[in-house]
Amino acid sequence: MKEDFSELVQYLDGKFNAIDGKFVDVDKQFKEIRGEFGDLKKDFNNLQVAIDGYAVKADTYFQEMVALSHKVDRHEKWLLQLADKLGVKLQY
Repeated sequence: MKEDFSELVQYLDGKFNAIDGKFVDVDKQFKEIRGEFGDLKKDFNNLQVAIDGYAVKADTYFQEMVALSHKVDRHEKWLLQLADKLGVKLQY
């Protein structure tokens, strides 16, 4: 009976050693993946900064377009007033 247990102990010992080796590999792989995520985190941060920069430029552009539109409307109003005073009929 003692011999049966020693075979079992040897068998299980071999299995646990194999598992321990796999955990070492998994830990190494985890560290590699974690390093890759560090790069991804940096890339994602750069992407966010670029998008924020574009959003600021787009907002400034839209504000300028609104101001320009108001300016064109004001000029059109003045032209219509001048045409009315001069008796000129404007055609569109």
